[in-house]
Amino acid sequence: MYAAKKVTVLTLALLAVSAAAAHAQNNAGINVTASVQQPITVTAGNPLAFGNVFPGVAATVGVASANAGTFSVAGQGSAVVSMSFVLPTNLTSGGVNLPIGTWTGDWNTTNSPTGTSFTPSASGSSATLSGTGTIYVFVGATVTPAVNQAAGSYAGTVSMTVIY
Repeated sequence: MYAAKKVTVLTLALLAVSAAAAHAQNNAGINVTASVQQPITVTAGNPLAFGNVFPGVAATVGVASANAGTFSVAGQGSAVVSMSFVLPTNLTSGGVNLPIGTWTGDWNTTNSPTGTSFTPSASGSSATLSGTGTIYVFVGATVTPAVNQAAGSYAGTVSMTVIY
């Protein structure tokens, strides 16, 4: 019985200490906020078209050419975005490659090929969307056919990703 009283007294003492500790606690709250931005939409425009090229003669399409590749981007007005590209190193026809050399790029907010130059092959080129949330991107490149380049129709794909 004496042991049972000790256990009871000890249990009551622990409960009293727990109750005292509970009174020493405090808490606070913070507000949680978020601003949801307009989603980014990337739209492919004109293809990058080299037209007829000849063996051993490099051909260049500049960003100001009507044959330049184009993209348009829509998103949150005045937001800074990062553009990245997946660029082919070759155009292909069957198992035959046509090498692509230098890449060039230009972006602006007025759908004109004169704006801010960048190199699409560099990682994470940045741009600023217009106040209404648009930019236009122009892409050019140079193909370098070998002197014995096989005749054929060569193709590849340029992909552009844009993130806030």
